[in-house]
Amino acid sequence: MEQKLKSEQTQQLIIDTSFQLFYKDGFQSTSVNQIMKATSLTKGAFYHHFKDKREIGVAVINQIVFDRIHKNMILPLQQEGDAIEILKDIFTKKIRTFTDYEKEKGCPANNLINEIGSAEESYQNALRDIIDQWTSAIEAVIERERKKGTIKENTDSKAVGTFLVSAFEGVRGLRKLYHDDAILELYLVGVSTYLDQLRYSS
Repeated sequence: MEQKLKSEQTQQLIIDTSFQLFYKDGFQSTSVNQIMKATSLTKGAFYHHFKDKREIGVAVINQIVFDRIHKNMILPLQQEGDAIEILKDIFTKKIRTFTDYEKEKGCPANNLINEIGSAEESYQNALRDIIDQWTSAIEAVIERERKKGTIKENTDSKAVGTFLVSAFEGVRGLRKLYHDDAILELYLVGVSTYLDQLRYSS
């Protein structure tokens, strides 16, 4: 049992360290040797857990990247209350909490989509699964509220989910080009206005 726990901890160390390096320097620029050096693991210990960088990349996406989006962007959708205000909170409040480093580096998911999303099917499937779960969670909220009559009857829930995710990921990518938050402020106004327009008013 102790050996199994140690093995799991070592594997998690590799995944956590790889995520940090991918986020800091980019996936393509990070080598297995750099990951080994950062973890202080021997070659044998390292390759006991992962046979190549592709396996590490998939693990990082499935664990770290998915957990971040699930915790911050999907789970909050399950709250009770005004759906429009909940969506506003999720797609505006989170951006205000980012550190300067996070603004400079952008969204980990979006970075990986741009770097390796079309490179290999295993990456593509893992990243697409995250986006699909995220947009589906938004669609479910919109459909629920549309049936209640709080959101306009003609609202296309799939289009809303796709737009919100695309806008959020897109502005995080654009923010990397600038040295201030002006573009984020414009996004915040735009997404809030868009969401208000979905509300049913008698």
